[in-house]
Amino acid sequence: MDSLISQRQLFDIPDEVAYFNCAYYSPQLNASRNRLHNGVNTKNHPWERTPDSFFDDAETIRSLSSAIFGGDSDGFAVIPAASYGISTAARAIEPRLQSGDQILVIAEEFPSNILPWKRTAQETCAEISTVPEPKDGNWTQGILDRIVSGVKVVAVSTCHWTNGSYIDLLPIGKACRDINAILVVDGTQTLAAMPFSIENIQPDFLVAAGYKWLLCPYGFSLLYVSEQWRNARPLEETWLARDNAENFAELVKYSDAYMPGARRFDVGEKCTPTILPGVIAALEQIKAWGVKRISKSLAIVNKQIGLHLEQLGFHLPSESQRCPHMLGALFPERFRGNLVSELAKRNVYISQRGNALRFAPHLHVNNHDINRLLKALEDLMR
Repeated sequence: MDSLISQRQLFDIPDEVAYFNCAYYSPQLNASRNRLHNGVNTKNHPWERTPDSFFDDAETIRSLSSAIFGGDSDGFAVIPAASYGISTAARAIEPRLQSGDQILVIAEEFPSNILPWKRTAQETCAEISTVPEPKDGNWTQGILDRIVSGVKVVAVSTCHWTNGSYIDLLPIGKACRDINAILVVDGTQTLAAMPFSIENIQPDFLVAAGYKWLLCPYGFSLLYVSEQWRNARPLEETWLARDNAENFAELVKYSDAYMPGARRFDVGEKCTPTILPGVIAALEQIKAWGVKRISKSLAIVNKQIGLHLEQLGFHLPSESQRCPHMLGALFPERFRGNLVSELAKRNVYISQRGNALRFAPHLHVNNHDINRLLKALEDLMR
């Protein structure tokens, strides 16, 4: 499998900008921008918008998502945010929980995968159980050690969002099935940048915000719901999810039946032409590249960065505990400056989350960007 050369021509990134911060916010594809412009213009001529226009884009997204990430297309729902997806999962799961049941999360998790569970715990008298940061960096084993009798929900990410530490969900999924625990996965920081097998991991719910590695416009996120949960109560009751929704003339004949699959979990007004056409363009490009090729290509870039960081005295997780597309590094003890700010003055962009510097390139990065980053790090760490 060949890696991909720089795809910078597909993005609108000035030559003087070296952007390694996609775990924060990815750049937009030119193709997405163009379709979004066209989508905005559709509001100028509303008479051209047909009832099918309220459904077609969402169905295209379901089909593309299934082709890229696995699972059946009926299992995907169009949602506005990761927090919406986690809240949807929590609402569906809540009737299964009772006093004393444990909801397992990891330390320093992103708030979107904590706050809904805190509300659910309050409503059901369940308990939040937190996996502490492992001293050896092995989050997978740390989580596995805590999946024991009494744990009813395991709500974890595909990597730690602060530094890209790898979490292997294959054994975690099996451990959940062994004790009939419900697995809710936040794939925001890996989906479309690192392979994920719905069939092998078998999550009950999979959520991913779209504006990072999915390269999608802000305001779109993706939810996958396994078959056994597709009759659960949705977070909202949108008329667009009912089985008579296409017949606008008879909407006053209220239907109690939902559309099939996970469509009941779609957000209302999912049919927005100002977001979904840009999503489709992004997913089409990801499908054309292939997630495995994206992952391999980003791993090559991060290996270069990682080797240089180690030479400068930074502390990195062992290679077995790293994701291919995102790299976290701890400062050498001697350094006291603001490296993120100093790099930004040079038009080189990374981020810091917690105590880790986070390097997160995408396919727009070229050799010139890498050389500029490494040279700037050398200059600032003297």
